[in-house]
Amino acid sequence: MILEHLPDGWRAAFTAFGGPCEVLLDVDGRDDAAVLGEAAGGEAARIERLWSRYRDDNIIHAINHAQGRTVDVDDETAGLLDLAAQCFELGEGRFDVTSGVLRRAWTFDGSANVPTAAEVAALLSLVGWGRVTWRRPQLTLPAGMEVDLGGLGKEYAVDRAAQLLSLRTSAAALVNFGGDLRALGERRDGRPWRVGVEAPAATAGEAPRPALDLELARGALATSGDSRRYLLKDGVRYPHILDPRTGRPVMDAPRSVTVLADSCLEAGVLATLAMLHGRGAGRFLATHCARYWVQA
Repeated sequence: MILEHLPDGWRAAFTAFGGPCEVLLDVDGRDDAAVLGEAAGGEAARIERLWSRYRDDNIIHAINHAQGRTVDVDDETAGLLDLAAQCFELGEGRFDVTSGVLRRAWTFDGSANVPTAAEVAALLSLVGWGRVTWRRPQLTLPAGMEVDLGGLGKEYAVDRAAQLLSLRTSAAALVNFGGDLRALGERRDGRPWRVGVEAPAATAGEAPRPALDLELARGALATSGDSRRYLLKDGVRYPHILDPRTGRPVMDAPRSVTVLADSCLEAGVLATLAMLHGRGAGRFLATHCARYWVQA
């Protein structure tokens, strides 16, 4: 962890979930900042270990290699699987934690390597939460299928880190894990936290630039977008947002959706579902969200 003294507090920075994470703390003492930063960073690391698909020693590996056998899961994982089931129903199959196998066909690296229809179709038999038997705490996954909780885990970690900080201090804090964030109160002088949201990049090499400048005292923000991950073939841009029902990109989605909610998990789910609704993102958000921002 890197601890940086700011003019009005401290910044604890670390890496988790494949990217930069930080906690801004409205405290004076270095020792206090270090303890709080370590608590947030430790919780992020714990959740990443628990649900990362890149490890061979966690519950996700056990589920994905059970070859059709039933697996008993812990209470924390069960809670996220319950949410995954709810998201599948809410999104009418658009949000599906079994859709990670589609990455075998789609690699969104800016190239022109668009998979064939046959390559995508061959994977669709391995996608579909409706094929999973989930009776808490037991999960039975058909052989060859996988679950990937990456679409929920980072936002859950933001909320967990924020909860841990609130138990340890009454000071204001801002938890920011890769642009998904949660604020714990106004600063001591009454100011809210100022949060910038990037504009969608027009080209691969374009430097990030702010598009939204928001004030946040309490609550959470999450953004879903397609700026950095895509394919480009014959002048057609294929964004990385995949519809699990077809195995293909959602071609008419906004470039970016940002949602304000009480929790980061709620904000992240709603932002992702909005993107998956394509041109219907605005209608979906108007029905389910108090505040949101869409960048076309």
